[in-house]
Amino acid sequence: MKMKRLVSFFMGCFAIILLSGCITDKHLSAGGDLLTAATVTNDDLIKMSKEMRVVGDKQNKVAPANNKYAQRLARLTNKLKNEDGLDLNFKVYITKDINANATADGSIRMYSGLMDMMTDDEIFYVIGHEIGHVKGGDSLNAIRVAYTTSGVVKAAGAASGTVAALTDSQLGDLLNAAVNAQFSQKQEYAADNYGYNMMKKYKVDTNAAVSALRKIDALGQSGGFLSSHPNSADRANKLENLIKSGK
Repeated sequence: MKMKRLVSFFMGCFAIILLSGCITDKHLSAGGDLLTAATVTNDDLIKMSKEMRVVGDKQNKVAPANNKYAQRLARLTNKLKNEDGLDLNFKVYITKDINANATADGSIRMYSGLMDMMTDDEIFYVIGHEIGHVKGGDSLNAIRVAYTTSGVVKAAGAASGTVAALTDSQLGDLLNAAVNAQFSQKQEYAADNYGYNMMKKYKVDTNAAVSALRKIDALGQSGGFLSSHPNSADRANKLENLIKSGK
């Protein structure tokens, strides 16, 4: 029985490391910190997420309130600030990159490159999808994995159950790891369904979810929102079948 419990323990730790992507020597050396990092609470991680976003917003060109992209996003999200019990905030990064992401504190960031290629209804689907990752806890888990597999665990004093102040560089690295985490098939489908149901709730054409994914699929896999698993074509097909079913 002791041997079975030991095997189960190491398999669990191994699964956590796998979630962060490729296993490197750095990740293996950080493995010893997983036990101390386990004491970090969800509240700690959400607080860290807010600090990460402050750094991320400084590192990117944020559209001001009078900008056409910011005004468009504000119009699309004016009823979503407290959607499903979440305290959400929305901003646009001015960049040609085609992307969108969300963090555990409820920060949703849209990229102007993505907005340029999509209709309002398609953007609404992407917003709903990202909110789905927050509501489903995927964004929180991504930050937890990024943190527990990083070298900042000791610096953060996780053994005491609190997170000490991190440098902007550390916060930026954690943000990058968290928002570029590849979610599982189950997580992506769940986020798609969340976005689909949110579209139905606000009477937005659900076919736009399918057309948005078709547009993304045509671009290929190139990171961030586009590097999902399963691929965009499979997700589009699944949503198309859901729409046809009338559910």
